[in-house]
Amino acid sequence: MSDLPALALSVRQPWAWAIIHGGKVIENRSLGAIKAGKMDCRTICIHAASHMKRDEYEWGVWRLGRHGAVCPRPDALVYGAIIGTVDVVDIVTESDSEWFGGKAGLVLEHPKAVKPIPARGELGYFNWQRADDFAAIKPWMTSWNAPNGDTGTIDMFGDTTPVFAEPPEKPFKTPKRNT
Repeated sequence: MSDLPALALSVRQPWAWAIIHGGKVIENRSLGAIKAGKMDCRTICIHAASHMKRDEYEWGVWRLGRHGAVCPRPDALVYGAIIGTVDVVDIVTESDSEWFGGKAGLVLEHPKAVKPIPARGELGYFNWQRADDFAAIKPWMTSWNAPNGDTGTIDMFGDTTPVFAEPPEKPFKTPKRNT
């Protein structure tokens, strides 16, 4: 642990996996989040956030497939853990990269996987600390893509990218209400 950077950035799955293993070279954020999170260019740890919704995963699998990356099943991903390191080499507001899709982005290079280390996430860059355990896998994750949700069925095609008749709808965060 002492040879890893002290700072980490929490990223929801499957995007954390994509940064370390799938060739994702830009992590999209708003300029406000970059400023508030005190994000700058340096080597950081990538933290896989503890939560992921089914629609986020399905859109991510489809999106990663467009780049030739086959994402692991949702129950094979790690949650609530440091999973690797990456160099943040630039912060951009424009890019020709297919990975750029926001108002701003952190340009990433040299991803390196590490054996997952349980840790709790925070917003922005944060000083991470080892936790007692990884985040739990949700029930939908074990039955994802199984015929009729039957988790006892043998997976004959586990290494293939799921085929979608139509691209899944891109998930959006629910806007906060002033109440």
